[in-house]
Amino acid sequence: MTDSSLPATLQRWQLPRFGLAHLERVEAPMPVPSAHQILVGTQAVALNYRDLLMARDGMGMALSFPCVPASDLAGTVLAVGEGVTRWRPGDKVLSTFWGGWLDGERPASTVPLGAPGPGMLASHVLLDADWAVAAPDTLNPAAASTLPIAGLTAWFALVETGRLRAGQTVLIHGTGGVALFGVQVARMHGAVPIVVSGDAAKREQVLTLGAAHALARDADWPAQVRALTGGRGADQVLETVGGANLGRSMQALRAGGRVSVIGTLAGDTVSASVYDFLMGRATVQGISVGHRRALEDLVRAVDATGLQPVIAGEYMADEVPAAFAHLGRGAFGKVVVRFG
Repeated sequence: MTDSSLPATLQRWQLPRFGLAHLERVEAPMPVPSAHQILVGTQAVALNYRDLLMARDGMGMALSFPCVPASDLAGTVLAVGEGVTRWRPGDKVLSTFWGGWLDGERPASTVPLGAPGPGMLASHVLLDADWAVAAPDTLNPAAASTLPIAGLTAWFALVETGRLRAGQTVLIHGTGGVALFGVQVARMHGAVPIVVSGDAAKREQVLTLGAAHALARDADWPAQVRALTGGRGADQVLETVGGANLGRSMQALRAGGRVSVIGTLAGDTVSASVYDFLMGRATVQGISVGHRRALEDLVRAVDATGLQPVIAGEYMADEVPAAFAHLGRGAFGKVVVRFG
């Protein structure tokens, strides 16, 4: 089933080789969905820090050029291929991040969207019908597009795997997209978010967003977290920094607590004292976004609670280089590209 009003071509941004300086906007033929595929008209695409890393060097992955960046899309189904029953033209959808990871443990055959899987920075995108979920009713496309990576990463760490409960304390590092969703998800569940940031202005902003406390990074924040929790420590940590910061997070963790490692701002290695692992009986887990079913859970929670993602800036489809520049400078909230 196809929309007869579709144009013959689409517009997309692509990298002919590594380096954002080479980003180019091109015209390409409009694809037709094959069996079990859908054609989505893009409304908004959220950028992630991962997109900067992929554009720089592919994060060690073998990429095929030209490569279309970005993973997070909100759009409208325009056409469906043979055998598609989940979607009809006119349905509002979000992309998933992992193509093929529907639930449970991630199969080895899954592929991340936005390289090496298909990228979203295009006016029209062809997706496997299983690689999408229904968009929330309560968010506009720009806000909805922020859920597939940043929103789901925080949700998967704290709720899906961490079983977050009311009254727990969550230590959150930084004020990036995942961190801000962490604050909002914690508040949604009646938990107490404590944020550590090196930026005084952003500490004020995150308090306004709902953080219970905002601590300076150059302070003895592990001791402060313990003091704020009556000596017990945080129940969960969203560790976005990596490096030796993991060791300090372990010092702020309660016995039997959980650390979710989701970032590498301090490099691609982490370090901590083995005694903190042994004596603290800590669980340290790596988080790489999450599966489709968890994204569907997050969408339902957003609609039920009225959560509104934090948007730092919105750019039109011809302003993608400026959007990437904003992301590279560091943003309080998500940077989104709007199509149409």
